[in-house]
Amino acid sequence: MDRLIEKASVLIEALPYIKAFFGKAVVIKYGGAAMVEEGLKRSVILDVILMHYVGMRPILVHGGGPQIGRAMKQAGLEPKFVKGLRVTDEETMRIVEQVLVGEINQEIVSLINHHGGLAVGLSGKDGGLIRAKKASMVQGGEEVDLGLVGEVMSIAPAILRALERDGFIPVVAPTGFGEDGLTYNINADIVAGELAASLSAEKLVLLTDTDGILDEDGKLLSTLSRAQIEQLVLDGTLSEGMLPKVQACLTALNGGVRKTHIINGTIPHALLLEIFTEKGIGTEIVQ
Repeated sequence: MDRLIEKASVLIEALPYIKAFFGKAVVIKYGGAAMVEEGLKRSVILDVILMHYVGMRPILVHGGGPQIGRAMKQAGLEPKFVKGLRVTDEETMRIVEQVLVGEINQEIVSLINHHGGLAVGLSGKDGGLIRAKKASMVQGGEEVDLGLVGEVMSIAPAILRALERDGFIPVVAPTGFGEDGLTYNINADIVAGELAASLSAEKLVLLTDTDGILDEDGKLLSTLSRAQIEQLVLDGTLSEGMLPKVQACLTALNGGVRKTHIINGTIPHALLLEIFTEKGIGTEIVQ
């Protein structure tokens, strides 16, 4: 009986959050170990489905770095990164699109549908969702050519709103199309931030393989302001892999998103723990 009462208490704790976020869009960037380990996959998918059924509007943006890396090695290509971004030539882009759009996206859609949700897979080309241009980057005073790595020019969220209105969960692969007719590989964190901003979402949640943002002593920083984040970037506390995530959070905040979260996706049901409990987990970044 005590266990049943404890379960009821958990539901009651979640009630004010369910009420507060009813009808609100939440953009989730899905990546890391939670996309690889079967138990964690199921955990994330069930969390997203539950969010949908209690009235939230989840939009999933997925990465696929490890899977792309494996496919490149099988093709005899050596991955190269600059400031956390994958250098993408034409051959690499073909692999990226095949893995992201043709494999991972459809697997996630299938999992959601199998477990009782209704999902539709999208790339940035679908419905003109993500218009992109060639990304520019300067390192050591010199411009670095990243190939077909893109940056977001604009988001046209009409297709997302149409899917949400009809009860579907959108699952977005982070590719975009350019005015030059080329397809661009875009960092999934950045895409998630731009989508959240375009929808004026309630939250942006980034799943990672770490507990969140850590200080120099490895201690979790549970809440940070925009100003504090900018200082951490300036003093070099944030590593290269965390920089796109932080940039995504700042982009979302600029677009009117109320809160952004960087959480550990290796914790089962991390999404529910962050959204529906008082303490939450990970790092939240606020205005």
